[in-house]
Amino acid sequence: MSDREPTARAEVITIDTPGLGDRSYLVHDGSSALVIDPQRDIDRVLHVAEGLQVHVTHVLETHLHNDYVTGGLALAEETGARYVVPAGDHVEFERTPVREGEELAAGSLTLVARHTPGHTPHHMAYIMRAGADPIAVFTGGSMLFGAVGRTDLIAKERTEELTRAQFRSVRRLAHELPGHVAVHPTHGFGSFCSATETSGDASTIAEERDRNIALVIDDEDRFVNELLGGLGAYPRYYAHMAPTNAKGPAAPDLSSPEVIDPELLRHRLATGEWVVDLRSRRAFARSHLSGTVSIELGDSFGVYLGWTLPWQAPITLIGESIEQVGEARRQLVRIGFDALNGAALEPLEALGGELKGYPVASFEDLAIAPEREDRVVLDVRRADEWSTGHLTGALHIPFFELAERVGELPDREIWVHCKSGFRASIAASLLDRAGRACVLIDDDWERADPLGLSITTSH
Repeated sequence: MSDREPTARAEVITIDTPGLGDRSYLVHDGSSALVIDPQRDIDRVLHVAEGLQVHVTHVLETHLHNDYVTGGLALAEETGARYVVPAGDHVEFERTPVREGEELAAGSLTLVARHTPGHTPHHMAYIMRAGADPIAVFTGGSMLFGAVGRTDLIAKERTEELTRAQFRSVRRLAHELPGHVAVHPTHGFGSFCSATETSGDASTIAEERDRNIALVIDDEDRFVNELLGGLGAYPRYYAHMAPTNAKGPAAPDLSSPEVIDPELLRHRLATGEWVVDLRSRRAFARSHLSGTVSIELGDSFGVYLGWTLPWQAPITLIGESIEQVGEARRQLVRIGFDALNGAALEPLEALGGELKGYPVASFEDLAIAPEREDRVVLDVRRADEWSTGHLTGALHIPFFELAERVGELPDREIWVHCKSGFRASIAASLLDRAGRACVLIDDDWERADPLGLSITTSH
């Protein structure tokens, strides 16, 4: 999806990727255009440019991304644009290196590079001018809406150094730019690249001076302590993103995957290959093929598949339509998960194989008999969520560790929950795949306390 935001003598078009919590931008003056931080599925950018009848002259990266595979190189090759990457980032392809203070012109537009280390060591922000006046700044993973990009993705030993650099970078932008300048970050709309929660859908430098964590906290040491104390887990696939981006990823294959026959599907299940069912979690709980995993298709499908399954393990999708499978593939290629091994589209009954199911419950069902010797409650939220409050007596294994740790659980019926039911549904399907009896608690965590269930904190 995209929306338009007019500026003084330019137009900034946002290309939103809500599942990753990221935004890309196309900026134009009616004839020439620049693109900042494009996602890998560049057809969306090309569609916008073609609709506006503008020529893309520059594709810019604020940094080597840690949460998605860039479409920058492929877009530059497709359009003949210059591919602009921070000079300090070591890459394996030809690009235009950009350094502090350098200017890039496209028609009547000018972008000025500002070195803003913190999220990464060589991170750049780009200040846009129309004429002599700064009107917008593209801040990547530095200044976010009320927050800043996380600083622990490069190396543990560099985290404090980068956190201090982030504090100074955000304050530099706030000091140098006028209050009316629009702020356009890449991360922060649910992205795990944000160090803390962001707020709002638009912002200016003046608004950030009043609310940004790096600006309302004046003491650098206090900022460092608060930021580092609030960092939670991030998806495991992040480890593969920056190296992939440094190599220069090609455009993805977005074609329809091969539709496989039921016999091949049954063979893959029998040999333990990963088969992912895209249907709703409740439909999966009612009936599914034995050995399949439930990751229902939604905005965050790609994030949670990449977080849960072994990196680049061959996967087969079970979907209700080729369009559904196509959307799943698009989300997977955004994170470089290209090992799609085909799809099955027939109704489950036509696919053959053993059909299974498991019960779905609520926290109210749990509250009726909170303690039973034949049952164990499993919390699959992140460690930071667990520490702020969990059911007394519950066990804790984050959903993304469960496949390797099922053997740690006692031989009892396992009632599994998370915050909303989505991650618990993935966990329940992993338990079911491992032959464990389970019940999916498909409910809102906020209902547990009012129902009288005992809550314990780890602080």
